[in-house]
Amino acid sequence: MAGRLMLLDTASLYFRAFYGVPDTVKAPDGTPVNAVRGLLDMIGRLVTDFEPTSVVACWDDAWRPQWRTALIPSYKLHRVAEEVPGGVDVEETPPALVQQIPLIREVLQAFGIPIVGAHDHEADDVIGTLATRSNDPVDVITGDRDLFQLADDERGVRIVYTARGMSRLELVTDEVVRSKYGVGAAQYVDFAVLRGDTSDGLPGVAGVGEKTAATLVRDFGSVEAIVAAAADRSTPMSASLRAKISAASDYLAVAPRVVEVVRDLPFDDAAIASSGLLEPVTPQQRSEIERLAKQWGLGGSVDRALRALPAAE
Repeated sequence: MAGRLMLLDTASLYFRAFYGVPDTVKAPDGTPVNAVRGLLDMIGRLVTDFEPTSVVACWDDAWRPQWRTALIPSYKLHRVAEEVPGGVDVEETPPALVQQIPLIREVLQAFGIPIVGAHDHEADDVIGTLATRSNDPVDVITGDRDLFQLADDERGVRIVYTARGMSRLELVTDEVVRSKYGVGAAQYVDFAVLRGDTSDGLPGVAGVGEKTAATLVRDFGSVEAIVAAAADRSTPMSASLRAKISAASDYLAVAPRVVEVVRDLPFDDAAIASSGLLEPVTPQQRSEIERLAKQWGLGGSVDRALRALPAAE
């Protein structure tokens, strides 16, 4: 059977699970487990529907990397609950979710789903690297449209977009990106830089919306070329648009590096080749899964996840 790699934008999914499953879902001792159960149900559904042969839980070792904030200080700044000088800032996260994250990691490991992160990088960068280096088709599971830049129809890389909920998953290919935004996935970074994204603290170019951003990218090809065209009075461009681009020149000089995901993290080739293979659950694994299910009241969700995996056959 041909391989298919599934890359989970894990934080994106467990945040969605936390808000999508009632907080009345608790362990026998009263500990909230709604995010854990919701995430397990998502994984069970995704594995059933898309039939991957490998699954990797990509992790934010740094959700707000210092090298990105050095370039654009406003990057995700509105999500910071506490700034940590010289360290990783604390993200504003509900305490009931923070409490569940160690258990999420424990459950993923019990199921044999590897958790992969990288120092001072986001899960997006892990996803970008693994998707780029995979020899198999790839499904990227995320609610983050920044990852649309990875869609590649020739290589079979597609985005399973969860923003509208698990019942309305959207398969985003390069063709879909082009039809939605008027630019291909390979130019999505330039488009997103110009448009901006308030959810990531990226201001964009003031007065430039999606339509103008798409037109500029189609006409000139890249942010660098757009800035050069604005500086060249012989280039056909309205005076007002030329002024807007000029005013944003400092931002445009660094923003592409912030928005573009890293695709060359130094992961070991051999580890990548075997990472996340869905193999039969061993008796030892099953015993640990059953222990966790009993201790934390995960029964139905664990059962559904096990049924979805080849190991349960």
